[in-house]
Amino acid sequence: MTHEIIGLGDWLQSAAGQRVMAWETRQLELAVCDVFGYHAVQLGLPGLAGLAGSRMPHRWVLGNEADLVGSQPSSPATDGWADPAALPFPDASVDLVVLPHTLELSADPHGVLREVERVLVPEGRVVMTLFNPLSLWGLRQARAHVCRRVGLSVWGQLFLPSVGDYIAPWRVRDWLSFMNLEVQSQRYGVYVWPTQSPAWLDRLDAMNRMGARWWPVMGAVYFVEATKRVRGMRLLGPAWRPRRLALKPVPAAVSSAPAVSHHEPASRTPPPVSTESMTCQNTTIPW
Repeated sequence: MTHEIIGLGDWLQSAAGQRVMAWETRQLELAVCDVFGYHAVQLGLPGLAGLAGSRMPHRWVLGNEADLVGSQPSSPATDGWADPAALPFPDASVDLVVLPHTLELSADPHGVLREVERVLVPEGRVVMTLFNPLSLWGLRQARAHVCRRVGLSVWGQLFLPSVGDYIAPWRVRDWLSFMNLEVQSQRYGVYVWPTQSPAWLDRLDAMNRMGARWWPVMGAVYFVEATKRVRGMRLLGPAWRPRRLALKPVPAAVSSAPAVSHHEPASRTPPPVSTESMTCQNTTIPW
């Protein structure tokens, strides 16, 4: 690369940008095709057809200030322009929001997520793509920034677009959980060596298969899909005591056989005394 690319739209026209764009388009198509509803919105990067696979009847692509930096790839005209941190939609009115590199290109990523959580319906879906700073591409970008600070212009050539602040995956997960957005899936892609040579990108294409197996979290870009969760409410009525039913006593069964006692009687009838023994007792024996 003989010149420095500034805007994301210009960078996506390069050889490496086309690889990223192809991977992100495939991931977005797989994600949005299973989301049902009525309204879908893509915020930013109109050159990426993020809603092409959606079957919702109402779909809008809104541009923002970051899309005005540089030129954009050939794409259909946008449906309007809006600030991602102040969307022109009422509360709980959108079923799907697509954020292609919108967080890292925004000056207020927290405000963007708050606004997305506001406009999403309960169980609504948000999908986003971002650059991974902990990748071969991200490390080369960090090295270029360090070389620029120390005055080494030879090694200070930026590889990724100079605009935007790249966010680590764990920070995005923390922000989403704070906004009641539950992460459903997270995927990484594009593990090839950072180069803009089409010939070397083709030769090193095997690194994509190796990286997905041996260093999966070091992809150049990553994809996050989250769902808005709303805690339910259960109304509690007055604590009335339930009326207890009066139980009628059930008579015990009476057996016709005589009862057999296993204990000795408390008193016994003395045996009869014979008349002979009584006569002997009254007889006087002479001396």
